[in-house]
Amino acid sequence: MSQAITKRPSNRGDAIFAGLARLSGLLVLVLMGGIIVVLFLGGLPAFKQFGAGFLISDDWDPVQNSFGALVPVFGTIVTAVLALIMAVPLAFGIAFYLTELAPLWFRRPVGTAIELLAAVPSIIYGMWGFFVIVPIMAEYVQPFVIDSVGELPWIGAFFQGPPFGTGILTAAMVLAVMIIPFIAATMRDVFDTVPLVFKESAYGLGCTTWEVMRSIVIPYTRVSVVGGIILGLGRALGETMAVTFVIGNTNRIATTIFGPGNTIASLVALEFPESETGSLKLSSLLALGFLLFVISFIVLAISRMLLKPGAKA
Repeated sequence: MSQAITKRPSNRGDAIFAGLARLSGLLVLVLMGGIIVVLFLGGLPAFKQFGAGFLISDDWDPVQNSFGALVPVFGTIVTAVLALIMAVPLAFGIAFYLTELAPLWFRRPVGTAIELLAAVPSIIYGMWGFFVIVPIMAEYVQPFVIDSVGELPWIGAFFQGPPFGTGILTAAMVLAVMIIPFIAATMRDVFDTVPLVFKESAYGLGCTTWEVMRSIVIPYTRVSVVGGIILGLGRALGETMAVTFVIGNTNRIATTIFGPGNTIASLVALEFPESETGSLKLSSLLALGFLLFVISFIVLAISRMLLKPGAKA
């Protein structure tokens, strides 16, 4: 009578897989660290030349070799914040409709359309913004707002200026359209992960659809929703060509939302090809890239701090 010989399963495959996974994780850290180091070392001459004044100076004069980061940093933050203010409510409405209100046969084509919008190249958004949005803003929107809201005390000063069509608000509108697909798709996917038993129990107690969304769905998915918003914010902070088409590309701080301005990404895109190797201008552009990394890190850290109390794993 022969006895079956059982072989102990080998752990070699698990060890190889674990090593590759660990290597992939370390590779991300090495790549990010390498980019940060290159940008910092490249921008070090500008930091040494201008010191802390580089952060608060609004000069950008290549002829006099006088450079400052205040204008592009200001434009980057303002356009990104305005874009989020416009995009988040619309993205939430889209996700809410697709998960709670839309008929089943209608959800797939709308969801596919949202994903296709996310795949559109940024330069296409920029061309669309320049040839479609800018004329509409110049002929209809800005004159109406200037003549109405611009006459109000206190807040009216933020809605004045010549109606050129380009400017901070136009750039923020184009950015909002660009980041809506990312935020809406993330919200839709995480809303679908809420167990049906939770929502059915709430409906059984007499809750309305909005009450279920507010009291059940949003608390359950809060971490992932904020993550989707931060993903959209990251896209808005680093967007280049679309903003370059419509922001006006002026190196001064706009006193109104209709005024022209600049962002870090748009300024680097415009000035980098004309920079000489080893020049102070090139160093200043690399320093701006490093500052963009710092801004993104600060935004991510703030979001983590906001989510820390009571956050789900």
